[in-house]
Amino acid sequence: MTPGLLNVDQVAAHLQVSRWTVYNLIRSRELASLTVGRCRRITESALHDYITRQTEGEAA
Repeated sequence: MTPGLLNVDQVAAHLQVSRWTVYNLIRSRELASLTVGRCRRITESALHDYITRQTEGEAA
């Protein structure tokens, strides 16, 4: 099964942040991504992992 791939705009909409914030998360390696051609893509599982880490950090 192939994981779903999201573009930066989709991730930004999901997190309700700007594209710039998503690129900063990628740059800081807080959000895993891959490059397809010249396009940056984020797997649904990487997004889920990021959200889980953030919510666990908030609960601690």
